[in-house]
Amino acid sequence: MTEVEPAPDVEAELRALCDEQRWHDAATWIVQRYGRELLTYVVAIGRSEIDGAEAFAQFTEDLWRGLPRFRWQCAARTWCYTLARNALFRVRRTTRRGAPVVALSDAPEVGRLAEQVRSATITYLRTQVKDAVAELREQLAPDDQAILILRVDRRLSWLDVARALAGEDELADDELVRRSATLRKRFGRIKSDLKKLLEPRVRGA
Repeated sequence: MTEVEPAPDVEAELRALCDEQRWHDAATWIVQRYGRELLTYVVAIGRSEIDGAEAFAQFTEDLWRGLPRFRWQCAARTWCYTLARNALFRVRRTTRRGAPVVALSDAPEVGRLAEQVRSATITYLRTQVKDAVAELREQLAPDDQAILILRVDRRLSWLDVARALAGEDELADDELVRRSATLRKRFGRIKSDLKKLLEPRVRGA
């Protein structure tokens, strides 16, 4: 499922909502437009429907809390990928300790929408027929798979891929440029690894 990076003006409506401090409407806007692709992302890199679904619930809570502090240093879509990845890591840590995942409480309508997105997306993922390349992707390391999804499927710029993978770190411009260059080189290696994995299937076809 390929998602296209939105043009800058696509998020103008969202920014207007944030400028007016209409946080419920802004959160709803994000979940409606980006929810499905974010959930498929965390399920893919987490390799677990359960962890992915819980991470998406945690992401929605983090989104609600973080929107008033979002400074628009990048597209909201890129920021959401960072939130979603961080949520997955947090879910895994808290699940190991037996702690419950935080539930959205102050904006129940946003929570209900997120649950609708989660239910529909999980159903889609369970019924989707995987092609050979998709199956081979799952043999890659999670971080390598994340790079493929962000760059190839979501078509983020290399700078935005670096931002999305930065976690909670706020990177200076020169560090972003350095990391994006490193990711480009790593991407070449990932493509080479995929080609090697695919060759036996091609020969056996």
